[in-house]
Amino acid sequence: MLLRRVLQFGVSALKVSRSIHQSAPWRSPLIPIPIIVNSKGRGERAYDIYSRLLRERIICVMGPIDDSVASLVIAQLLFLQSESNNKPIHMYINSPGGVITAGLAIYDTMQYILNPISTWCVGQAASMGSLLLAAGTTGMRHSLPNARIMVHQPSGGARGQATDIAIQAEEILKLKRQINNIYCKHTGQPLETLENVMERDRYMSPMEAQDFGIIDKVLVHPPQAGQDEPELIQKEPTSLASASTSPQPQASEPGQSGSNPPSSYKPES
Repeated sequence: MLLRRVLQFGVSALKVSRSIHQSAPWRSPLIPIPIIVNSKGRGERAYDIYSRLLRERIICVMGPIDDSVASLVIAQLLFLQSESNNKPIHMYINSPGGVITAGLAIYDTMQYILNPISTWCVGQAASMGSLLLAAGTTGMRHSLPNARIMVHQPSGGARGQATDIAIQAEEILKLKRQINNIYCKHTGQPLETLENVMERDRYMSPMEAQDFGIIDKVLVHPPQAGQDEPELIQKEPTSLASASTSPQPQASEPGQSGSNPPSSYKPES
């Protein structure tokens, strides 16, 4: 009977240890992690795909941002800085956002280390993901052409006594002002414009995010052999000559359609 209980305890402990080992956000037990085998030298070494990318100074921020993701990303940033404090770090982001304090911990570490950080949006960079995207080194913030970027004000909830709810409401308003100032710093937008944009969910295409100042470039392909610059998506040039020779549209009456809508980033009245 005692031996049976010991064996049952050992099996349950093994299950718990396996679940803890698989708790990393990108190590879902349903999706196998590719293994890269390096056969250089006398023997062979096996790396999981994320460790192999880390050797190339690539960090992946995938999925919701919480404390566990922040711990992993911060550890990788500090490790890469210890390897070299002047080589660039490449951060690929595909995230719907997450916990504000966890995201700000990553942001502060990005600003703390000396390395230039190149950020790349693949898929989406929403909420805190868009803040990390904008926090890359100026001129090194990128997006792929079909990604989506979203900014908004922080959200949350509180329960308890009225005094506790008031304390939580004051704290989230402080975080809102703090995040707005961070976006202002990295986008160059006026604070009034930014507050109006972030009042509700504002989704942007990569070109709109480039106009807004969240990213610097929209890439199609990385630089090929013999090329100095990667292939970019270029904006359609607006010809002043053609604009002056084209017929001017008639002023529309109030209530009629056909008038140009205001810019998405102008403050709303």
